[in-house]
Amino acid sequence: MEATKKKLILLVDDEQDIREVLAIALTDIGYDVLEAANGKQALKIFKEESPTIVLTDIKMPGIDGIEILKKIKQKNPETEVIMITGHGDIDIAIKSLKYEAIDFITKPISSDALEIALKRANEKIVTRNQLKQYTENLEDLLRQKSMLRDNLSSLGVMIGSISHGIKGLLTNLDGGVYLMESGFGKKDEQLIDEGFDILKLTIDRIKKMIFDILYYSKEREIKIKKINLLKFASDIADILEQKALSHGIKIVREFDNAPSKFFADPEHIRSALINILDNAVDACIEDKGEKDHKIIFTLKQDEKYNIFEIHDNGIGMDQKTREKIFNLFFSSKHNKGTGFGLFISKNIIQQHGGIINLKSAKGKGTCIQVKLPITDYENR
Repeated sequence: MEATKKKLILLVDDEQDIREVLAIALTDIGYDVLEAANGKQALKIFKEESPTIVLTDIKMPGIDGIEILKKIKQKNPETEVIMITGHGDIDIAIKSLKYEAIDFITKPISSDALEIALKRANEKIVTRNQLKQYTENLEDLLRQKSMLRDNLSSLGVMIGSISHGIKGLLTNLDGGVYLMESGFGKKDEQLIDEGFDILKLTIDRIKKMIFDILYYSKEREIKIKKINLLKFASDIADILEQKALSHGIKIVREFDNAPSKFFADPEHIRSALINILDNAVDACIEDKGEKDHKIIFTLKQDEKYNIFEIHDNGIGMDQKTREKIFNLFFSSKHNKGTGFGLFISKNIIQQHGGIINLKSAKGKGTCIQVKLPITDYENR
């Protein structure tokens, strides 16, 4: 289609015999010729066909060649216009160059003069297209450079964060080993138990950090499956139940209004919800207030979404924490967190076309709502 337009030329002259002669010459050169007998017809054809070159007589009744030139340049400055003039109209022809005509040729028109003018017009078109392509390539290179810089910056922050996290974990391991060695040396079971608890907790954190890094470092294609929603949600609650109960925290399951099934990538959504529920448990653990801590895990559905709601009465968040909680490397748990979990959860939910909402206040707990669109893959 583009090749056809490059060979398309509009010929405008009120004298039919001149149009016929020029049309034959232009066709022989290799152009598809559109003809117009006056300015009004020429502008109509130009609007419909968008030729890249226009060859127009200057002196015509009604809309003359100069007016055609002006209007064409207003509509498309990249169209090249060649003016046809008589010997007595040289001043007008020169004036047309002021309005950005590419060239003018005088009557009677020789084939050499016509070909030279057309060659000049085509060279300008080719040069402009090459410049445009070069500019687009340059812009693309600048975008790639910017993306590379951002990725390298992100990688640097990531490496720094991981290094800092690993350093803290190694310190914890050293502390746990030291307590156990001291306990064995002194035959003190309490010291041994304390050291063992530190080692176990640190190993769990190392495992979590590794899994989070793997999720972050590799973009995974989601694999949608039909899921039994009640069993799926119950399994997630079961995973965190032991940790919660060991700290006196109840996980209340409100699954009565839940649909029986939904469609999602079970591995991804499980990871996202476990991260959120685990954060809710930690928020309750951190809250030292004298109250019965609980997490309400609710399933429901509206017209568009399957909704998971995790509501804790833990420590809550201030405005600064709320604004950053889903950012990469930000952790409200300070040296106890990796800064990956909720960032990954949000990405997983968005990959499913879902929405994650947060409500929280310092000292008043947190409610995170995950909304996944209802999609019936069985009927696709």
